[in-house]
Amino acid sequence: MKHILKTFFISLLCLLLCACNSAGTDSGADNSANSDKAKGEISFTDDDGIEISLDKPAERIISLYSAHTENLYYLGAGDRLIGAYKTSTFPPEAAFLERYDYNGDPETLIAAAPDLVIIRPFVRDKAPDYVRAIENAGITVVSLYPDRFEEFDDYIKKLASLTGTEDRAEELLADFHGEIDRISGLTSSIEPKQSIFFESTDTNVRTVTADSMAGLAIDLAGGINIAGDAQPVSEGSSIAPFGEEKVLINADNIDVYVSQRGSMNSGASKQGISERAGFESVKAIKNDRFYTINEKLISSPSFRYVKGVRELARYLYPEELDDISAYENDSAATKRSFADIVFLKKHLPVFVPSSSSYYENEYSGHTYGLFEDIPWTDRDFDSIETCVSDGYIEGRKDGDKEYFDPDAPVTRDMLAQTVFVMGDFTSTSDSADIADISESEHPRIVKTLVQNGVFELVDGKFEPKRQVTNNEIIKALEFVK
Repeated sequence: MKHILKTFFISLLCLLLCACNSAGTDSGADNSANSDKAKGEISFTDDDGIEISLDKPAERIISLYSAHTENLYYLGAGDRLIGAYKTSTFPPEAAFLERYDYNGDPETLIAAAPDLVIIRPFVRDKAPDYVRAIENAGITVVSLYPDRFEEFDDYIKKLASLTGTEDRAEELLADFHGEIDRISGLTSSIEPKQSIFFESTDTNVRTVTADSMAGLAIDLAGGINIAGDAQPVSEGSSIAPFGEEKVLINADNIDVYVSQRGSMNSGASKQGISERAGFESVKAIKNDRFYTINEKLISSPSFRYVKGVRELARYLYPEELDDISAYENDSAATKRSFADIVFLKKHLPVFVPSSSSYYENEYSGHTYGLFEDIPWTDRDFDSIETCVSDGYIEGRKDGDKEYFDPDAPVTRDMLAQTVFVMGDFTSTSDSADIADISESEHPRIVKTLVQNGVFELVDGKFEPKRQVTNNEIIKALEFVK
């Protein structure tokens, strides 16, 4: 009997001690934190509502969404990627990762032995068996997608936690929002405001909802959205019906017309727009203010979104956004400053390959993003790639490698070739007697431009090898209409 009572009191004491410990525990938030710590170093709920727990940052990642791929490279975790979905073409090195397709055989992905696969909710909805097979193989699958711009920061922070790049994420987000604020601040004071129609797909001339990534970009860029009250085609969709009739009703009020292009949408071309019945009356078309923009810049949740906002602002307010005053000097021009001046002075839209199969082809000229000396992180990457891809400035090849030589001097010969390609010049009846024409690599071009008054001779000489200044470039580009 004594033994039984002793056992009873010991048990009761244990229960009281447990109760005291429980009562002494901190708030519910701390309980959650402690629970998270117990589950693993990295712990959160993904966008499919699944609790994620990892002991350490992932080392072997496969991304099945192009925005994830881009953002991982921005975060400095590109070297962790061992594969990606077929539409992952930026940065350029992502295009050469091993390809995996959720429409295919999951065993191919499983055999690669990743420790993390990152998807978006769309993938689980479209290919549930594929995702289930990966999970059943013991591979962690994380589903992330920010439905709204306001969720972008949280999304990036979760990506960063998965790769141990939290500090880098904070820096990038600060720069990202800082640049958007700078653009918005610049355009907010511009009057009059410019109106814009944004065509999301050429099928039935659809547009975007005001709360979509593209719709928000119009506001951030300081534009007036002609279709600001358009309603979505279905609940939760960012696409909205509009139609040709409404476009023509607003024909006199559309200052800028933008067509979105991408791997799933070929988009309207300048020629195609002009052939639509009645569209020649649209103000933007009459004034040659039709532009295309890559969907990856404007509708995808990646750090490149800020470039999309800047592009719209450039289309709306080119003189203010493409200020070249920093180059109005007599400093000797380099190919880097040359590209910047051409890009800004002529308001060239940023070139981005639209096709997901772009890198599957071989090009006799330049292949986007493959300059050895101009990585995608270079501050002038967009201006240089645009000028070269558009055929206005040349790079060079050395075997199977390409170089831009950004610090190389710009000669009068080089400037002449660019001006001639960009402009519309014809040879006049006036002869041009140029003493040193034999020294030029483009004698016919030089003669034509001298005849048209673009270049002046010095003592009868063109001096094709002489380095030009930034001001000389600006002056010559004035002749390009």
